[in-house]
Amino acid sequence: MTVWGGEVQGDRTLEALRAVWAYQEKAEHGWVLDAAAPSFQRRARSLAGDGLVDTADRETRAELSAWEGRPVRWAVRLSAAGHDLLAYAGVRPAPTPLGPGPGEQLVELAPSQMTALRVFVGLAGELKSPPAPGLAEQVRTAVYDRGARRWQLRLTQEQMESAAYGFWLHRLTGSAAEANRFGRDYKVLFIPEPRNSESAALP
Repeated sequence: MTVWGGEVQGDRTLEALRAVWAYQEKAEHGWVLDAAAPSFQRRARSLAGDGLVDTADRETRAELSAWEGRPVRWAVRLSAAGHDLLAYAGVRPAPTPLGPGPGEQLVELAPSQMTALRVFVGLAGELKSPPAPGLAEQVRTAVYDRGARRWQLRLTQEQMESAAYGFWLHRLTGSAAEANRFGRDYKVLFIPEPRNSESAALP
């Protein structure tokens, strides 16, 4: 599965909500009962913890028990947020495959690389050598491929060199793995030019 933008509700959550909705629509009283989905209780608790379903309180369970003619141990139904999530998921456009445009290259980054790159573009206003134009937007709109566990971006050569600079900063302040991986995968490394007293002289 490919996820657009970043962290979103997973397929399992949406599938569970759809199941709740399917049961709920069939029920005359509008609740999904324990007998209707006996193996669903654990998942229902998780959904309730996320605010996506409402759980029946004692008084409601008593009413449902009278309706059913048997003890009802638990019952759930979609909350307002759960309903709205399903409505949103139904109209949200599916992501299109990410392909590079003219002058761009498809770049796949490990999560740790993406984290370092986000820090770099987030410091744009404080850096003497800020990120290349458009790099921050590419980071913002990156696609996460869950199967490959990689973030996908479309970068120009200038943006790749700028990203390599960000990984170099990260290397000197933490881990070298991100810069090394980028250099190995895309043959782009930032190597600072030697500075001496003449080249660094005051104007």
